[in-house]
Amino acid sequence: EFKGTGNMELVLDRKCAEMRLWPAVNVAASGTRKEELLLDAKSLEGIHFFRRALVQQKIEESTETMIARLSKTKTNAEFLKLIAR
Repeated sequence: EFKGTGNMELVLDRKCAEMRLWPAVNVAASGTRKEELLLDAKSLEGIHFFRRALVQQKIEESTETMIARLSKTKTNAEFLKLIAR
C-alpha cells in the first residue's frame, strides 16, 4: 500500500494474492487524484460506472472481473471504449 504525497494510491489485497489472482489489487480502494485531467468526460463516466459495479462485488470477484475485461482488449484505449458503452 503506497500513501503519502503521491497522486495515486494502489491498494494490494492479500486474499487475492493467496488465490493467485495477479495483479492482487483492490480495484475499489485504488485510484488516482484528479483523474478528470487525464481522461475525456465519456471515458471518465465509463470508469465511474465500472467502479460502482465493481464495488458491489467481493474484492476477489472484482479483481477477476477487471482481469477478464482487461484481457479482452489490447490497449488502454480499447479498454476505455469497452467500459464507456
